[in-house]
Amino acid sequence: MFSGIVEEAATVVALEKEKDNLHITLSCSFVQELKIDQSISHNGVCLTVVKKTHDTYTVTAIHETLLKSNLGLLKAGDRVNLERSVKMESRLDGHMVQGHVDQTAVCTQVKEAEGSWYYTFSYIPAQDDYITVEKGSVSVNGVSLTVVNSKENSFDVAIIPYTYEVTNFHQIKEGTVVNIEFDIIGKYIAKILKQQLGR
Repeated sequence: MFSGIVEEAATVVALEKEKDNLHITLSCSFVQELKIDQSISHNGVCLTVVKKTHDTYTVTAIHETLLKSNLGLLKAGDRVNLERSVKMESRLDGHMVQGHVDQTAVCTQVKEAEGSWYYTFSYIPAQDDYITVEKGSVSVNGVSLTVVNSKENSFDVAIIPYTYEVTNFHQIKEGTVVNIEFDIIGKYIAKILKQQLGR
């Protein structure tokens, strides 16, 4: 379980395809604190540390993950948002993020607004349950954000300078593909309503 509060943006060091899997090697400031089998959110995708060196670690994305996320688009040198799992005694500063990306979306606009930025993301719903609501929560590349200007297949988010600098949001521009995890509570409610109306 994650909160959507990104610790830092790691650098992709190497990528290695093995059959349908992709091994991703990254470098970050807390490599020495990591251990094999640890779960870490990468652009919002929960992946397990499978290998570690002094200054890098490796995770593996399977075919299903590559289909539903932007990890297959990564190149060496790209920045990836990282968050280690929540400690149960910690404050939950963002919202409940599972690290199970629902699908990707495309950035269609970036607007600077006197020190902050507004990003618009459009998506083709993979399911009817995938919706946003005004002032609801959404995870974009693993970042917990508040929805503004919610529409049927798009939404805006506002980014403060700190988030812009610490995450990979400063690299997102029109046409960039991002990972989206819709709010789990909203997905449950939408599914229950759909089942009740279908009876």
